[in-house]
Amino acid sequence: MPLKFEKTEIEGVVTCEPEVLRDARGFFVETFHAAKYAEGGIDCAFVQDNRSRSQKGVLRGLHYQLRKPQAKLVFCLKGEIFDVAVDIRRGSPTFGKWSGAFLSEENHRQLFIPAGFAHGFCVLSDMAEIFYKCSAFYDKSDDRGLRWNDPDIGIDWPGGTAPMLSEKDKVQPLLKDLSAEMLPVFN
Repeated sequence: MPLKFEKTEIEGVVTCEPEVLRDARGFFVETFHAAKYAEGGIDCAFVQDNRSRSQKGVLRGLHYQLRKPQAKLVFCLKGEIFDVAVDIRRGSPTFGKWSGAFLSEENHRQLFIPAGFAHGFCVLSDMAEIFYKCSAFYDKSDDRGLRWNDPDIGIDWPGGTAPMLSEKDKVQPLLKDLSAEMLPVFN
């Protein structure tokens, strides 16, 4: 199967299915190739890679950076997650809408999240490790967030209604409570 890109209902959010070469020894996957991804509509210069490990029931997010927005290419190295992108760009025709994808070590799928979106994921397996490429450096002073269960966004999180959250994520604001200056702008 050649590298396949699928657009979601939100412009710019794309799922990627890389080619997996399998034989008796195991498998090989090319997880990123700038020229091939640009042909698929993902023309992004990544400057930082992150790796995260979480146990079942953990939900991380919804996070974004305001002044230095990050596009992300997310994939799951171990286990399974449900990965979510929320369009929070002021003036966007899909403002407040979300798109999600199941990413796992078995399906090798990736989710591309454009800059200006909030991002989060929940862990469905006993443990999950995710890896994601970012288009801007993380800046703690620019870190922002939204409530994971904002009823106006209405994310259909699998795995229950009582996830394990960080103290920060327990008190994130609702989207409707954020002033315009606290949201990225749609270009």
